[in-house]
Amino acid sequence: MTTQHTESSPLVRIRSLLPGLARAEQRVAKVVLDSPSTVARRSITEVAEAAGTSETTVTRFCKAIGVGGYPELRIALAADTARSEARAERDLGGEISPDDDIATVVGKVTFADARAVEETAAQLDTEVLEKVVEALASAGRVDVYGVGASAFVAADLQQKLHRIGRVCFAWSDTHIMLTSAAVLGRGDVAVGISHTGATADTVEALREARRAGATTVALTNFPTAPISEVSDLVLTTAARETTFRSGATASRIAQLTVVDCLFIGIAQRHLADTMKALDDTRDAVGSHRLETRHDGRRKARETGK
Repeated sequence: MTTQHTESSPLVRIRSLLPGLARAEQRVAKVVLDSPSTVARRSITEVAEAAGTSETTVTRFCKAIGVGGYPELRIALAADTARSEARAERDLGGEISPDDDIATVVGKVTFADARAVEETAAQLDTEVLEKVVEALASAGRVDVYGVGASAFVAADLQQKLHRIGRVCFAWSDTHIMLTSAAVLGRGDVAVGISHTGATADTVEALREARRAGATTVALTNFPTAPISEVSDLVLTTAARETTFRSGATASRIAQLTVVDCLFIGIAQRHLADTMKALDDTRDAVGSHRLETRHDGRRKARETGK
């Protein structure tokens, strides 16, 4: 498995690593996530007491999230708080309440979606992304696995790669995922998409694909989740779950952002073939598109009539 931390919000890293932390460290994480600005002003002793644990555990927590120690954590939280306050006017309060009117709901959902894209981009490991692009661009065949909401993202990646002539299949049925994974081999790539990284069907399919000799790739919000254990390369998103699961939409948008980056990277490596395939596929479906007024005006300008 290949994972690296890039410069990003410490809160993003804490949320992504939370499921893999020890129970006492999770209590420290909750204290930090509940009020990062307060923790930035507190001593390590005060944070340990608030979490019901020891100073040693707080130090271990700092190392677990990739921060050298508690002083570095305070500095990072202070900087993150300053950035958050600078864009406070855009922050519509995060959580959706039952009493919010529809305009407020729209504002909160779109803010959460935009934030998911921004935070995903900030923490995305471009070195790992480059390796995944190379693997997909040279693959003989690509299998993409995803169930539930992740199945839609898997289908999007399949459609994008298929349109530029890459052999790619998206599967969401457990039996079909496993049988397809079993016939992969060296030179093939299997991609598992799971927000939690703990979807048994997807993890099992990646395990089978790896056993068959394929390169395995995970796209998840939690880099220490079980899916990472069966993946050669791990790409992460940074989407938050919120009230009414509006975060479920944000998680898909974050995943689709990574999918777009992968697609463009692959297209760049096969540019001539990609442009021809896009032209051919556009022409193939052209007769099924109804003409609009815009099309009529454009044609008139082109013919001079």
